[in-house]
Amino acid sequence: MAIKYEVKKVVFGFDESKTEKFVAQTKVLGLVGFKKLCEEVQKVSMAPRGVVKMVIDGLIDTLNMDLDKGYSVQLGDFGCFRPGLNAKSQAGSEAVDANTVYRRKIIFTPGSYFKEMLSDVTVERLTLGKGTVLKDAVVNPKPDGSGSDQGGLDENPLG
Repeated sequence: MAIKYEVKKVVFGFDESKTEKFVAQTKVLGLVGFKKLCEEVQKVSMAPRGVVKMVIDGLIDTLNMDLDKGYSVQLGDFGCFRPGLNAKSQAGSEAVDANTVYRRKIIFTPGSYFKEMLSDVTVERLTLGKGTVLKDAVVNPKPDGSGSDQGGLDENPLG
């Protein structure tokens, strides 16, 4: 697996000269929707699609309930979900209240399965070449015209 990136031009506000800089930015090639995910899990696990959907829906509901109670939820080697927030800083502790919170979020910390996967990931610059068809997520077609060598994308590509 490789993480794709493209080069983006940025101007940092803290630089008085407003010098343009360039940085690598992750480029996601598409989105695997819930229905497609259930179909893929069905093929790998051999469980019926309806059972896969029911279990994932139940997992999402249970995660929601536990996170709402303020618990962290550990999913084995997959990782851990925990509630989090961002808040504006205040001069004194008395001024800190719920109104200073400007973002609520769920923080995911990858477990050993994903950490191991990331240790083996390469990083590649995304180069859109001749024959690129973004609508169908065909980025670099094979010379024989058989389609993308990227694989696995068919819902909301490059959306």
